[in-house]
Amino acid sequence: MPTGPKGEKRPADVNVRAVMIAKIATGEIKENLKMPSGRVRSGLAGAAARSEKLTYEQRSAIAKKAAASRWGKEKDQK
Repeated sequence: MPTGPKGEKRPADVNVRAVMIAKIATGEIKENLKMPSGRVRSGLAGAAARSEKLTYEQRSAIAKKAAASRWGKEKDQK
């Protein structure tokens, strides 16, 4: 079987692949996926910790400041 960019295995034939995807969607067969990498897991953990520590207003202010610096807008614009 050919291997995709993320290591997933699918049949090369289009019709067989379509049947396999339909079976996965209906739950007839189970697809074994890889665990996310350490970077993905630590990023998700950091996002959860950040949302617990900061309020919505604080996170919004940080995001607005980051967007302003990225797109070259004024920082105090509302």
